[in-house]
Amino acid sequence: MTTHSLHAFFQPRGIVIVGASSKPEKLGYGVVRNLLRSGYAGAIHFVNPKGGEILSRPVYRALSEVPDPVDLAVLVVPAPAAPETLRACGERGIHAVILVSGGFRETGEEGASLEAACVDIAKEYDIRMIGPNCIGILDTHLPLDTTFLPPPPPESGELAFVSHSGAICAAIVDWSLREGFGFSRLLSLGNQADVTETDVLPFVAEDEHTRVITMYLESIRDGRAFIETAQRITREKAILALKVGRSESGQRAASSHTGAMAGAETAYDAAFAKCGIFRADTVEEMFDWARALAWSKPLSGNRIAILTNAGGPGVIAADALDFNGLSLAPLSSQTREALRAILPPAASLHNPVDMLASASARDYAESLRILLEDESVDGVLVILPPPPMYPAEDAADLLIPVIRASEKPVLLALMGGAQIAEAASRFRAAKITDYPFPERAASAFGKLHERAVFLRSQEKAEEMPRINLDAARAALTHARPGEWLDADSADALMRAAGIETAPMRLARSAEEAESIAAAIGFPLVLKIASPDIPHKSDVDGILLNVRSAAEAADGFARLTARVQSRCPSARLEGVHLQRMIPSGQEVILGAVQDPQFGALMMFGSGGIEAEGMKDVAFALAPLTKREARAMLEKTWAGRKLQGFRNLPPADEDAVIHALQRLAALADALPEIAEMEINPLRVLESGAVAVDIRVKIRSQETA
Repeated sequence: MTTHSLHAFFQPRGIVIVGASSKPEKLGYGVVRNLLRSGYAGAIHFVNPKGGEILSRPVYRALSEVPDPVDLAVLVVPAPAAPETLRACGERGIHAVILVSGGFRETGEEGASLEAACVDIAKEYDIRMIGPNCIGILDTHLPLDTTFLPPPPPESGELAFVSHSGAICAAIVDWSLREGFGFSRLLSLGNQADVTETDVLPFVAEDEHTRVITMYLESIRDGRAFIETAQRITREKAILALKVGRSESGQRAASSHTGAMAGAETAYDAAFAKCGIFRADTVEEMFDWARALAWSKPLSGNRIAILTNAGGPGVIAADALDFNGLSLAPLSSQTREALRAILPPAASLHNPVDMLASASARDYAESLRILLEDESVDGVLVILPPPPMYPAEDAADLLIPVIRASEKPVLLALMGGAQIAEAASRFRAAKITDYPFPERAASAFGKLHERAVFLRSQEKAEEMPRINLDAARAALTHARPGEWLDADSADALMRAAGIETAPMRLARSAEEAESIAAAIGFPLVLKIASPDIPHKSDVDGILLNVRSAAEAADGFARLTARVQSRCPSARLEGVHLQRMIPSGQEVILGAVQDPQFGALMMFGSGGIEAEGMKDVAFALAPLTKREARAMLEKTWAGRKLQGFRNLPPADEDAVIHALQRLAALADALPEIAEMEINPLRVLESGAVAVDIRVKIRSQETA
């Protein structure tokens, strides 16, 4: 909103609490208490019209009386008083404000007007404002705590948390104390009247103590800016997000297969994938992943060894690893011989390694060391139920130095309750990640692997395809908002993008169909031409394998009569004639403009299977080759391009070429609301766009 930096929120020289209170039941007291207890070393000032003292510190009656330095204000005032208090901050020269108070947009129309007034005043005085309706900022390393959260505060740690919800912050801080992990920075943004999640991300990422950023999101203000910002950060630090709620930006008119299948959350999934953010389904899952990413060594491959003292948990772990895209490491003969030398004869020396219930703490530590030395092992999942013959913490004491000395990640499944509690506390104190069950550990290993794959994909920049934008814009010369392009213009648009087409010619009479057919040659396809019929096969509006001019004339008459009887209100422009393309595999390529994130691309099974199978993948434009290939790999349509049973292989590279170029077109021309090639006929060599549909954005949505 304003040009002033956000640094004052994170490195303030002095802080003033306006609305400070001496009454323990007031939020103004909670902020005072937490700021003083945090150990913040800068100047601290209190303001309350009543004056006096709070906790032996003077209270000023007005902001104008507060001495320097002060560059961050925390406002805990009634909502109606917020505008005049913001103005006082501006006149005092304070450019960073946390408006804690509620009673604004979240309460209805009157509150929204009050919030708008606050925003206007902030603009006038070049103030950056966090909130309203938030709990503020917490930094455990500076240290700094402007929240009113009940004590105790979170432990210092490596995880940052950015949240749209203050209540979620309070719950997670309390939960983290039990789970044994801490935070570097915590930010509650509330209504985001000014400062948004995108604004704070760079300032959170630049913190040397933060290794992983976690986010609770209810929406994203500016999707394109968010992606651009997050893409820079995820190359250095992992970002995990829990996105909740349903977004209106995902609601589209289902006028194409692409629009129909792009659900409300599809654009968010694609946006997070685009910038390397891992989207969690639950709070627990997000912090399971975050602890592993913050505390563990990087995972170089997907081969995991399982070390256990019981067969059942080992099988559970093996299944869970497979589900998360990991594989069981093939142990070398040297590794098996080394294990044989220290374990009982009945122990299983293949992966999973089952040491049996009699395994001692030393067996655990020595077996782990042997597994970590195997070059075919990229990481180890250690399963430790309560040992029957000794305390679990004995195993922890011997395992910790082995894990710390290794360059490979080790995650633990500590199965049990009271009997493994002390072992868990020792592992957590050593920053070694533990989980109560193998499934959660396997999920975390999956994210370690995905993070490694993502980082490798960023090592080499790809040259993006270029399209003829002048020719593409020329193809839209006669386009009308809210209407579908005519066939000739759609064909010209694809050719401008470098996508091979099978041009169609429009016949307005049987005689014209006969003449055009003779000129094109045979065999032909006839397709009904109507702006009111998006899916021709739904009304039996296609004739295949037309082999003579006479058949073309007869086909014209049959098609128009058939469609008129089935759709009497549809406008019929005539019949399109098109050369038949040799048989091949059929896929669908689509694009639909998302108002938040831009062009959303779709790939999947084409032809009449498109909506029936719902075998589709989505990604945001523009597309690198890696991203386009990933879309193919997610679908059966893409995987069978390599051939399946009696289905010969088709040209996968030609599909990637077409998908990238359609994405470049959609990204460059946001006035195109929807585009669809269905089908793209994929041949042994090459691919041809058989049916093309392009819709221009209406003036209301432009």
